[in-house]
Amino acid sequence: MLLKRLELQGLKSFADKTILDLSSNITAIVGPNGSGKSNITDGVRWILGERDARNLRGTKGEDLIFSGTEKRSRLGLAQATLYFDNESGFFPVDFKEVSVSRKISRDGVSQFFINKSEVRLKDIIDFLARIKLGARGLTVINQGESDVFIKSNPQERKEMIEEILGLKEYQLKKNEASRKLQNTFFNLEKAKALVEEIKPHLRLLRRQASRYENRERIASELKELESVFYGGRVKRLNNELEKLSVIEKEIDARIKSAKLEFEKIESELKGVSRNEPKTISHIKEIRVKRQNILERRAEFQRTMGKLEAQLEMQARKTVKSNINIEDILHRIKMIAEEGIENSDVNKLHDILQKILSVIEDLFQGGNNPDKSEEAKISYEKVLGDIKSMDDELNRLNTDEVGLQKSLESFNKDFKDAYEHVESERAKVEVLVKKKNEILLEKERIVIKLSSLEEEVSQMGRKLSSLEKSFDELGDDKNTIEESDEGVAMKRIYKLREEISRIGEIDASIITEAKETEERYVFLDTQIGDLEKAITDLKLLIKELDDKISMEFNSAIKSINEEFSKLVREMFGGGKGRLMVKSLGKKIDDEYEEEANHVDAVGIEIDISLPKKRIKGLEALSGGERSLISVAALFALISVSPPPFLVLDEVDAALDEKNAKRLDRKSVV
Repeated sequence: MLLKRLELQGLKSFADKTILDLSSNITAIVGPNGSGKSNITDGVRWILGERDARNLRGTKGEDLIFSGTEKRSRLGLAQATLYFDNESGFFPVDFKEVSVSRKISRDGVSQFFINKSEVRLKDIIDFLARIKLGARGLTVINQGESDVFIKSNPQERKEMIEEILGLKEYQLKKNEASRKLQNTFFNLEKAKALVEEIKPHLRLLRRQASRYENRERIASELKELESVFYGGRVKRLNNELEKLSVIEKEIDARIKSAKLEFEKIESELKGVSRNEPKTISHIKEIRVKRQNILERRAEFQRTMGKLEAQLEMQARKTVKSNINIEDILHRIKMIAEEGIENSDVNKLHDILQKILSVIEDLFQGGNNPDKSEEAKISYEKVLGDIKSMDDELNRLNTDEVGLQKSLESFNKDFKDAYEHVESERAKVEVLVKKKNEILLEKERIVIKLSSLEEEVSQMGRKLSSLEKSFDELGDDKNTIEESDEGVAMKRIYKLREEISRIGEIDASIITEAKETEERYVFLDTQIGDLEKAITDLKLLIKELDDKISMEFNSAIKSINEEFSKLVREMFGGGKGRLMVKSLGKKIDDEYEEEANHVDAVGIEIDISLPKKRIKGLEALSGGERSLISVAALFALISVSPPPFLVLDEVDAALDEKNAKRLDRKSVV
């Protein structure tokens, strides 16, 4: 990995965009005092995550932005970017070139970018820690801080060494794990306190909920028993209703068929009946004619009686010799013949009167033998007419007898048809009666269902739900026989009484008990998770400690070899050694009962210079302190080279002789 360039824009004295090519292995930037050389160092340290403006020779973040001159106005933004060549894959990213940028505006907004993607400061620190870079380490030594390694305390020295060794990444993970461990201890104690707080209340709620759970058990049994008891009854009644409906449909079909047959036979009866008026009418006509003839015959009989009487009287009288009886009878015959041709009874009466008048004239004419003869002739004529009428009456009687026989045949046919009609009517009536019985039975079942529905509604349930519940319970083994219904009803009453004794369920208590139980289970689970997390974090911290300690102890030997060699080279003799020293027990958290006690480790410097007895580092001169610090730095980078090293006038405190000893290293 190679540092390629540095871009500065708006940062302190770099108003315009300035690009510094740093691709050479050793780069020296020179210039007079005040030219802005240290501003480059500040820019590098700022990119690496420095947050304290005082370490960047300012009082606040805004001081990093170009503040303007007499000829140029101030800027509102400062930005610095480091570009690295990542052909070797040194950075853990899939880019051939990696850029790390930082930007700040006058409103105090600070932003970090990796390859132009904005990230958090934590991400920058973690990212740089993996490549042995940091804002507080030895990779960037500001002007006047060449003895920074000596001035630092043992713990800070150890951290500087860890940073250059690339162990800061693990140290950050360990610190993060320690912070999480402390928070986990706090959350664990808080969860335990909450559990202890809700336990008494939870016990009370459990007792109350237990009563309600018992009520629910009883209610469940009651509901199931009601479903079996009432649902079975509803099921049976509905089944009966369905069967009756099927029978009703069959009867309706039979009634329809019977009615069609009845209508057909009734139509035939009407056809027979239509013949009845003609026969009766004919008989009536014959009877009218017969009555008329009988009336006429009676009239003629009366006339004949009168003629007989006249003839008898005439026979007793002396008849005039000069009277022509034959003429008188002829006249009577003519009148009678005229009457025979006329069927009108009134006219016949007139004709008979004429005949009588002729006979009377005969006798009034004084014993006229002609009139007597005429009376006889009239008598005979009337007698013949009566005979003709009798013949007509006999014919009419014959016709009437024939019609009577026809009427008797009609009556027989009518009777048979009528009886057939009545038979079919009886069938229809029987079917209708059966249907009415079915309807009555259905109505009885509907009344029972209505009564059940009212009874069930008082239980807060519906018939449909009971029947559905009954079907869901299973097969016929759940059916209660009618003989056992009394026992089942007693059990239902008993369960209802138990529920009534327990009382209504307070939904708020059940809800509270459920929520409290859930919270208790959650807290108990959380306690288990937290305890496991504590174990895991402790294990992680131990693993990180072991890794840091192992790699640190392994590297410190090589560092001491280089450090001692560099001390001899710089001071013309002597020796130097970095010693790992225990600083005593350190408690990583405030919970003593769960404290993770570890040995705090620091780095002490043991120096032996030629011709000089060293009692302490404080007794060294400024130049000696700078040389020792630089020697330690060069020893570190010789064992674990960082991506780059920035030294800002570290030779300022050295005399000419000692300054020459640094000529094999690049000094900035």
